Amino acid sequence: MSRRHDLDDLLTLMAVLRDPEQGCPWDLRQDWDSIVPHTLEEAYEVADAIERRAWEELPGELGDLLFQVVYYARFGDEEGRFDFGDVVHVLTEKMLRRHPHVFPDGTLASRRPPGVSAEEVETAQVHSRWESLKAEERAERALAEPAARREPAAASVLDDVPRTLPALSRAAKLSKRAARVGFDWPDARGVIAKIREELDEVEEALAAGDREHAAEEVGDLLFAVTNLARTLKADPEQCLRATNAKFERRFRHLEAALIAEGLALEEAGLDLMERHWQAAKAAEHSAADSTPPFSSPATAGATPGDSGP
Repeated sequence: MSRRHDLDDLLTLMAVLRDPEQGCPWDLRQDWDSIVPHTLEEAYEVADAIERRAWEELPGELGDLLFQVVYYARFGDEEGRFDFGDVVHVLTEKMLRRHPHVFPDGTLASRRPPGVSAEEVETAQVHSRWESLKAEERAERALAEPAARREPAAASVLDDVPRTLPALSRAAKLSKRAARVGFDWPDARGVIAKIREELDEVEEALAAGDREHAAEEVGDLLFAVTNLARTLKADPEQCLRATNAKFERRFRHLEAALIAEGLALEEAGLDLMERHWQAAKAAEHSAADSTPPFSSPATAGATPGDSGP
């Protein structure tokens, strides 16, 4: 039986793939920008495997995502900027610095005093410290950035929210950052009132025949709905993914029912399609009533935005 491959093997594999003489032509053509779409795709495939509870697929999907990191590290190594070891070092140092309640001396060997459990660590203090450390890191990055590239504006709590995030995820992260400094509704009722207000404005724009303004108001409406998901401690991206899956299941049921009746979709008419849609919905509810409850990935309490406490 051959030995299990380790991280050194993976780094060697990437080095050979990128070797100008012996490497793979496709891998040799890749650069920083060309790999980004693959990175985003692999991250979504990890999320999809988790949502489907496809545990047997997850190691492969996580490996594909890790391979993206190895790619970027190789690019950095080839250009003399950094290597995979630097990535690991910087990450470990950052996590040690952000978890003084776990590693009090800032080293992997240090621990909390005996008898102090995780539950006894004051959550508010941990969260406050985490945010303070992140603010310090953002300020350090700003100072390290070449003067020609620095933003003229003062540091903002919204700094470093990636612009490449999906719009729903970025909206959730922006509103979460603002909420942490008090710019938020006191409860979900305030958000629901805002949603109604934005929906009214969409209707007003449509009534005036101003489709461009209506589209702008739809954006405001989506942002408000994203805030409602955040208030409920649900990830809006996962909520919508779950609804997409639900819509697809029901529509496929509708299609199958029409095929069984010998009808094409274009011939069925809205009334018949709606009847089969409601049948699919009723069948799902019936199945759910006979299944033990479980925690949905979209509402399991994981809030969007920054990782960590």
